[in-house]
Amino acid sequence: MNLNVLLSALSPLRVLGATDKEVHAIHFDSRRIGPNDLFVAQAGTAVDGHQFIGQCAEKGAAAIVLSNADYMPAETTGCTYILVDDTDRALGLMADTWYGHPSSQLTLVGVTGTNGKTTIATLLYKLTRAMGHRAGLLSTVCNYIEDEAVPATHTTPDALELNGLLARMVEAGCTYAFMEVSSHAIAQQRIAGLAFDGGLFTNLTRDHIDYHKTFDNYRDTKKRFFDELPKTAFAVTNIDDKNGLVMTQNTRAHVTTYSTRALADYRAQILEEGFDGMLLQVNGQEVFVPLVGRFNVSNLLCIYGAALSLGFDKTEVLRVLSTLTPVNGRFETIRSERGWTAIVDYAHTPDAVDNVIQTIREIKKEGAKLITVVGCGGNRDKGKRPMMAQIAKRGSEQLILTSDNPRDEEPMAILEDMKAGLTADELRQTLVIEDREEAIKTACMLAQAGDVILVAGKGHEDYQIVRGVKHHFDDHEMIRKYA
Repeated sequence: MNLNVLLSALSPLRVLGATDKEVHAIHFDSRRIGPNDLFVAQAGTAVDGHQFIGQCAEKGAAAIVLSNADYMPAETTGCTYILVDDTDRALGLMADTWYGHPSSQLTLVGVTGTNGKTTIATLLYKLTRAMGHRAGLLSTVCNYIEDEAVPATHTTPDALELNGLLARMVEAGCTYAFMEVSSHAIAQQRIAGLAFDGGLFTNLTRDHIDYHKTFDNYRDTKKRFFDELPKTAFAVTNIDDKNGLVMTQNTRAHVTTYSTRALADYRAQILEEGFDGMLLQVNGQEVFVPLVGRFNVSNLLCIYGAALSLGFDKTEVLRVLSTLTPVNGRFETIRSERGWTAIVDYAHTPDAVDNVIQTIREIKKEGAKLITVVGCGGNRDKGKRPMMAQIAKRGSEQLILTSDNPRDEEPMAILEDMKAGLTADELRQTLVIEDREEAIKTACMLAQAGDVILVAGKGHEDYQIVRGVKHHFDDHEMIRKYA
């Protein structure tokens, strides 16, 4: 692609060198740069890409996009230098141009919030396909282009991968695309240049404070997604969350609301509930869904609101919702021949753990025990660790603290942080088992007929990172091994 075409998407502060030249590829990783490629120097959170500008020029880069004027040379002998305000945003805009503006050729709906993004995006993708439309999905668990599964590495991919996947959806004849929009993706401008037709808000609780530093920063980052929606778009927001209307107060999009408690455009209540599903009343119509929990009622209302905003028939939407099954690792039920039930859930924030525990307590039989196995990830927000333990202990007859993904931290150091949330009496009643398999095995051995085991934190993940080394580990497999 001609560099002038790519520059048409930007508003450069300064350009040094020729612009009428062909670019073979765009990269933000200097190690991948070859002759006639374009390098985008991003500041990054760990490494500043600007320090590799010289190496890229020596490799024969056609152009370099940078935001730090100190790296702008006095003159150029062949490589073109483009100074911009924000290289993260520039990468998103150029990626959109490079792939032919794929999001503009799709009906693109983004889902943001702390919990529920994966369930909502995935079930919307399934619902849309069940109603006869071709669709794609970008999610934490897996990306899909119609039936083709594409492994996911991040909740929201980098701008180049993201636009590449959207372009493949267009090529596959998709007319709809649903994607999770993480706070990291918004802050890092990975979604810059995308044409969203709809935005959905789930809820907001403590998460990613290690990155955003304060809850207000986290909230304001999420809000920016709705602030930037065009007036032709729709926004569906959860007014059961105190930030639901904050998210949409400055949006130009058409706003509708959902709630399980207050007057809203979309409302629902649980009529009957068991581990196999719920009988709901949604806007006056009854429907049985094979999902469980008040948090899933909110998820389903968000899906219902989005589907109606897309113009789908409400009766057909409810019919399809009754056929949809839980997303991998989201309140998944495993039955033991010994009469107990295990729940595998991705809950990894205090609020998510509390929601799952309260749901189980509402459903389980009187006198049955809840045994909770939970840990916290390494290299992440340390402040939530004692809160996680405290909430899990408060709602469980037996608590087992164990490793999640310790990553580069010492597993026992994480467990010590969790233990800080418990009183001396609670600690005496709590088991601390560093090895996650041993912890799950212990829970299975302790469980009696009628009891419920909650294994929280990893959900769909089939790996564990211990002391920086990635190992295969699947909570489902471990439960079935000892069931």
